[in-house]
Amino acid sequence: MERIDITVTGGCQCGAVRYRATAMLDNSHLCHCRMCQKAVGNLFAALVAAPNDALTWTRGTPAAFRSSQHVDRGFCADCGTPLYYRNLEGSRTNLTLGSLDDPAAFPPRTQMGSEARMPWFGDLPALKDIGATEAQDADWAAAIAASNRQAPDRD
Repeated sequence: MERIDITVTGGCQCGAVRYRATAMLDNSHLCHCRMCQKAVGNLFAALVAAPNDALTWTRGTPAAFRSSQHVDRGFCADCGTPLYYRNLEGSRTNLTLGSLDDPAAFPPRTQMGSEARMPWFGDLPALKDIGATEAQDADWAAAIAASNRQAPDRD
């Protein structure tokens, strides 16, 4: 894996936990395994790694769940946002793409855990797109915006 010198920031939904990485690895990927599905509460985990020596927690400290003898999975103890997957014997921390301030900067390049991949993923492009949330229910979107406690995507 190639190490890329780049500064990346991210954190949880409520803002209690924030991080900064001064380097990333070029391993952006999706994992469909059942353990990752459970860990992120979704159908796959989208991850990209930072070398441990380049990763700093700048606000708060993530809680961790030891999902196996070899793996910790970090999350915000306040809001529950999944933040990372870490092989305890490795030298990198795989950050969840959704916790990055700019997740579009790391499009997945590979995928794994195909034994648990949803059989209907190939049908997703054919799903009817009903548009933006704001266009579907403007009143509901305004109510959420007025009471939203989501932290901004920046330090």
